[in-house]
Amino acid sequence: MGEYIVSARKYRPTRFDSVVGQSALTTTLKNAVSSGKLAHAYLFCGPRGVGKTTCARIFAKTINCLSPKANGEACDECESCKAFNEQRSLNIFELDAASNNSVDDIRSLTEQTRVPPQVGKYKVFIIDEVHMLSAGAFNAFLKTLEEPPAHVVFILATTEKHKVLPTIISRCQIYDFERMSVKDTVEHLKHVAQQEGISYEEQALAVIAEKADGGMRDALSIFDQAASFCQGNITYDKVVEDLNVLDAEVYFNMVDLCRQNKVSEVMVALNKILNSGFDASQMVNGLAKHIRNVMMAKDEATLPLLEVSQQQQERLKEQAAQCDTRFLYQSLRILNRCDINYRTSSNKRLLVELTLIEVAQVTQPDDNPVAGRRPRRLKSLFKNLLSQPRPMQRAPQVAPAEARQPATAPRAAVATASISVTPTASSTATATMAQLTSKDGQIIKGLRGTSGQPLGFSWNNVRQMSKQRKMQIIPGTLDKDDPNAKVQEEHCEFSQQELELQWMLMCNRMPEKLSGIATRMKNMNPRIGQFPAIEVDVDNQIMLEQLQTIQGSIINTLKIYLHNCDITLTMRVVERNEQVKILSRREQFEEMEQSNPAIAKLRELFDLELA
Repeated sequence: MGEYIVSARKYRPTRFDSVVGQSALTTTLKNAVSSGKLAHAYLFCGPRGVGKTTCARIFAKTINCLSPKANGEACDECESCKAFNEQRSLNIFELDAASNNSVDDIRSLTEQTRVPPQVGKYKVFIIDEVHMLSAGAFNAFLKTLEEPPAHVVFILATTEKHKVLPTIISRCQIYDFERMSVKDTVEHLKHVAQQEGISYEEQALAVIAEKADGGMRDALSIFDQAASFCQGNITYDKVVEDLNVLDAEVYFNMVDLCRQNKVSEVMVALNKILNSGFDASQMVNGLAKHIRNVMMAKDEATLPLLEVSQQQQERLKEQAAQCDTRFLYQSLRILNRCDINYRTSSNKRLLVELTLIEVAQVTQPDDNPVAGRRPRRLKSLFKNLLSQPRPMQRAPQVAPAEARQPATAPRAAVATASISVTPTASSTATATMAQLTSKDGQIIKGLRGTSGQPLGFSWNNVRQMSKQRKMQIIPGTLDKDDPNAKVQEEHCEFSQQELELQWMLMCNRMPEKLSGIATRMKNMNPRIGQFPAIEVDVDNQIMLEQLQTIQGSIINTLKIYLHNCDITLTMRVVERNEQVKILSRREQFEEMEQSNPAIAKLRELFDLELA
């Protein structure tokens, strides 16, 4: 039994034509050799195991070949080629910059450049992992790299080009090596398996190629491992077991369960995966990659982007036909968010479980009340409660005692009456409070008025609505002497609640230049005097004069929205001894809570905010 040599060394290419997956670069190098147009320095960049050092060695052998072929390949028969193949050539020097990165090492290398080659045309210096050189070594190397002797060629190889000094890069011809595709890797593994007399399943080789992540050296190392485990018969099941990777069937099954909203079965499948020793992040990333492949399989144009075997590609196409595109997009977004938050999460399993629950509910109908769904916030039910301001539809007449309030009504009563209700019938206000509590004190859900609409809304909603549908009020445009003022001849009754509501809406609709007046008007309490006369108390004379400039606009606005053309407005300055403390909205609400505890329950139930 001869000495065992690993496949990565045994099947290392010795000619440009045998290099896998780098046809563009090898063609360029062969043309340079055949034309004799050689640079003095080359920089080979790319991931690990893609052929950088191999191509450097082949290139060094070819340019020293005494009788190169017409296609740019070495003859493998001359003395120089034989010396290279037998690893006794004195024209090729390799330096590992990872362990020889000092200034002295570079100076020793530059000393050797002065000696011309004994056999062949060039001395080739291959510096591997050149980015590991120290700053001093780079600087000592600059001059020699820029103007080397005519018989010297430098080939620098690195996996991290961004760490190489720009002054070094500018002196080299740069060749960027690509990652190996799964297809090219599988084809090369087939060739190695045939040479070694090993039987295989193509799907098993595809798993090895995916595990190698674009590196041919890694793929050959994994191939040797799998061949030892499988004892000459490489099968898919044994490769999955040996490499400890999740079977693709797991991902196909997980997607089907999520698409069918089977949350409980998804949790069972996740628990089985974790108990098998797999990391949760590995499962999330694998599932995201699988869903990405399913999405690529939905379109014939994106099929070439799938780096899988032909058999698995057909399965992906079948599952893609069953999955909605929206489900795939949303699932990828959710899984990507989980991957971002995974490292910082203190409870990683819970994060993954919540992520899979969310993925399993992407296609779930909104009206299907399944445990785990995010509940619809009640506040969103009121977003269309108020349309753009328009004249209210009148309700039947109310009793005069209910429609009128004395001018000396206590402030607490006014605050209580300012509960937000829709401007429907005035009798609705009484129905609202009557329905707030049931006999056992519980809040009755889904309060509705006579028109079938919800009864409550917050001042915050009113303010947002008024910003979206602001009607500009310009002083004087609605004056009673203005011929453009359209006030219908109506004589409808209105209540104190409706007056306060329309007063607040009017303040919210006032233009930006009257924002100061509007803010002070919101703190006023208009009241019904001798119906339909409206009285407003003003704190000082200056404020009174400001209001008098827009008094006509205020009167005409109230006439339109309260449907009463007989409205009059009286404003007076409050005497010093009549002034009382102006309550803030929070203080008003606290008084309302004290007088009626059901209001606090109503706020909690509807998730209302106090603006």
